[in-house]
Amino acid sequence: MSAITNHMPTAELQALDAAHHMHPFTTNDELADKGARVITRAKGVYLTDSEGNQILDGMAGLWCVNIGYGRKEMAEVAARQMMELPYYNTFFMTTHVPAIALAQEIAKLAPEGLNHVFFAGSGSEANDTNIRMVRTYWAEKGKPGKSHIISRKNAYHGSSVGSGSLGGMNYMHAQGGMPIPGIHHINQPDWWAEGGDMTPEAFGLARAQELEAKIIELGEDKVAAFIAEPVQGAGGVIVPPESYWPEIQRICDAYDILLIADEVICGFGRTGNWFGSQTMGIRPHIMTIAKGLSSGYQPIGGSIVCDEVAEVISATEFNHGYTYSGHPVAAAVAMENLRILQEEDIIERVRTVGAPALRAGLEKLAEHPLVGGLSIKGMMASLPLTPHKESRAKFAADAGTVGYMCRERCFANNLVMRHVGDRMIISPPLIIEPEDIDVFMTRARTALDETYAQLKEQDMLKSAS
Repeated sequence: MSAITNHMPTAELQALDAAHHMHPFTTNDELADKGARVITRAKGVYLTDSEGNQILDGMAGLWCVNIGYGRKEMAEVAARQMMELPYYNTFFMTTHVPAIALAQEIAKLAPEGLNHVFFAGSGSEANDTNIRMVRTYWAEKGKPGKSHIISRKNAYHGSSVGSGSLGGMNYMHAQGGMPIPGIHHINQPDWWAEGGDMTPEAFGLARAQELEAKIIELGEDKVAAFIAEPVQGAGGVIVPPESYWPEIQRICDAYDILLIADEVICGFGRTGNWFGSQTMGIRPHIMTIAKGLSSGYQPIGGSIVCDEVAEVISATEFNHGYTYSGHPVAAAVAMENLRILQEEDIIERVRTVGAPALRAGLEKLAEHPLVGGLSIKGMMASLPLTPHKESRAKFAADAGTVGYMCRERCFANNLVMRHVGDRMIISPPLIIEPEDIDVFMTRARTALDETYAQLKEQDMLKSAS
């Protein structure tokens, strides 16, 4: 399959984009003035834009292109499935082969006891499913009042009304009437930004014990579930202290609370295991999946459900689902993605090659005067920016100002590195080679140097009081 290389001039494409295309999480008027970057093709870990620039994608799209771009096998599987059965639904006591095969394969890969899959079209949809599923579960067990769900501040679980409510991002809650009733948030385990003088271990315990306090405040008979990512992704790649997850698990067990692990980012190899729950040693009742399930080649998500919850849900009519639940083309592509991950030993390679090389490069990058530390787990990492390393100080400028400046310097140097506030985020395709990691580090260091020079020139290397 040949790439489309002929297209209108960039300025014309940008004008059409501005005239008709509404972008997510964007002030569209500002983007129209600036002009969107137009990506035309991709291969491996590199993107090509409409001007011919070769851009190293340090974010794997949106945390999702685990097997890299341009895998011909994925296109062939999609085409074959489109010719055989392009679409059919899974309502009305009907199923099809791709959905059956994918559900079976996911159950094989998932931790013991998680043997059932409810498909969705995205992680947002899957987390909406989880809200209804855990509430239905407790209602069917004769406890309809056990309906409240606890999440974390600065968590991201999607942007629909339900999943956006589960998330704990205030700027999202400011629009559209979120959070919906029955959703509560405790503080995140972000030691670098919020730990003060506490040791990481003490801080992790304290933040985990906020879950217990919230359960007691609401009443154990009112709390259905706790949801969290094993490692917070869009919140800034926040790896919790080692004391955190064992205490969370103890509390969920003690108070009979369902544990939902949002694996949308962490799943399918990102942390060096199939699932982040395995990396962090937790036992969820439900795992949310998407992104790496198909490496972004097709939109698909789902909830992997434990036997106990599935048994209760299966005994009643669960009045929930989506037109594209288990879409046959998406399911076939996801199956091919899982085959590639397994047959090419990509997750083992993450543990033995990719993650060690990424860590080594980022540890050197963390010596930069603008970088305050390193948070890393497998192939996801963040570099917090600070005007003063020793105190982990925040900038006097509004949060995110410096991070945005650095992101723009990354783009100018043909590197995609995202910013979350004043953290720089790294999540490359899992297949990235050590030599490409070297390219990443060279371009990232240049971007940091340019940002640092710009901050000095504008007298912005000041700490918040």
